[in-house]
Amino acid sequence: MNPSEPLSQPLTQTPAYGQRAIAEAELICFDNPRPARPYEIAITFPEFTCLCPFSGYPDFATLRLIYQPGPRVMELKALKLYVNSWRDRSISHEEVTNRIVDDWVAACAPTWLQLEADFNPRGNVHTVIKVSHGQRQPC
Repeated sequence: MNPSEPLSQPLTQTPAYGQRAIAEAELICFDNPRPARPYEIAITFPEFTCLCPFSGYPDFATLRLIYQPGPRVMELKALKLYVNSWRDRSISHEEVTNRIVDDWVAACAPTWLQLEADFNPRGNVHTVIKVSHGQRQPC
């Protein structure tokens, strides 16, 4: 290919479509198809990242979420984009875990929710933050 020839394909748009989708992320819910029946949904995000507010270094975690839907169920693609939106934010382990729970409760009003944020060790320190909301019902 001759560098002086025009490219046959358009250049990649900046920011890329994934970055645009993440920047526009919002939690979206749909009606619970079985609101009278207690049941649980478990979701794992093995590649969560945010930034340490003190060092600026990236923090990596596995998020384990278990919830019992109330009137609404969380839409998974919207949740994926929302979780990815934390990757460039400077925030403590404790605050990000609590804020995710607060946002989830505001969006879909679960009967019960538990979020465990298992952060990768850094500097010989391993942190696990667990936050819950509501009362768990027997399934």
